[in-house]
Amino acid sequence: MRARISARFDFHKLWTASAVSNLGDGVTIAAGPLLVAQLTQNPALVAGAPFMQQLPWLLFALLSGAYVDRVDRRKLVVLVNVLRGLVLAILAVTIAADVVSIPIVYATYFLLGLGETFADTASAALLPAIVPKEKLASANAKLMATFTISNQFAAKPLGAWLFAAAAALPFAVDAVSFLIAAALVAAVRKAPAPEKPRKTNIKEGVRWLMNHRVLRTLATTMGVANVVFCAAFAIFVLYVQQRLGLDEIGYGVLLTTFAVGGLIGTAIAARLQTRFPARVLLRAGLIVETLTHLILAVTDNWLVAGTILVVFGVHTMVWGVIVVTMRQRVVPDSLLGRVTSVYMLLDLGGAALGSLIGGLIAQALGVTAPFWIAAGVMVLICVAAWRPLREA
Repeated sequence: MRARISARFDFHKLWTASAVSNLGDGVTIAAGPLLVAQLTQNPALVAGAPFMQQLPWLLFALLSGAYVDRVDRRKLVVLVNVLRGLVLAILAVTIAADVVSIPIVYATYFLLGLGETFADTASAALLPAIVPKEKLASANAKLMATFTISNQFAAKPLGAWLFAAAAALPFAVDAVSFLIAAALVAAVRKAPAPEKPRKTNIKEGVRWLMNHRVLRTLATTMGVANVVFCAAFAIFVLYVQQRLGLDEIGYGVLLTTFAVGGLIGTAIAARLQTRFPARVLLRAGLIVETLTHLILAVTDNWLVAGTILVVFGVHTMVWGVIVVTMRQRVVPDSLLGRVTSVYMLLDLGGAALGSLIGGLIAQALGVTAPFWIAAGVMVLICVAAWRPLREA
């Protein structure tokens, strides 16, 4: 009984840390593109910032997964959060001193992304050591609901407002949020360490994921889908300004439509899973993603754009709860860091490639071209993934 209560308190500490750090992250997500757009209107350079943050997933994801399976995951999360807080504090100082530049922003984003490869992988692998397997779905839904409320609903307009008040302010707020989150995670009792293999073999994680038909399909599907999604959304700030005619505050408000959908998604995810097979929900998600790109390519009305983004937000939360819970339940603990890192390599590696090409496409063909291309590719993804997902 005492252990159960202690585990509950530990989850609440992680939950609070997630809420705080996600609020800070969301502030930076909203303010970052505004900062880059203030420095340059070149679509390729604007898209370069998210690419630099996602690039470490291509370079270090597999190595970080192997490392996570050999160390104290709690201590690793604490250390990385402290370092990310320091990096953001330095960026805030350069902005306040009016010496910030595109290279400084790129370097900051790269270091933040490098920290993510370790912290996100370790956090995902840490949760099953604290929460019983039968409660993982509920715990993941709570974490995703918190992510939606903090990161997308509250933080996006706050980040835009803080940036309008003082450009350095949102990044300073994010720096403090990382330090608070580090203190909360440090207060979590020591979780059982993963069983250390005599030799950590990265190939084991790759082999395990590739041999699991459903997880392999989900990973490769989202890897390709993220290429075209991030190709479109890497220049979203320019799309909002040039296509929809909104200012900085309007951009921040439009970003909250993701959060509205996300809140709905987390509220109904468990109920949907009891009424519909996972394959139905996952297939429906692919259709929603296709329609999102198509409608954004066609419309120049911010109300229409906001409406489809609400629907997209519902899809992302339902999809996320299904996939994360499935992975945590079926992957052996000794392999969870490595398998998660392979999954994230495909997922966020695809996002990095998309961010790189999105700016080039927009520069050559206009801000709606990435959405047209994404819609076409998503049709092909739906066709390719439809039958394999029947086993989900």
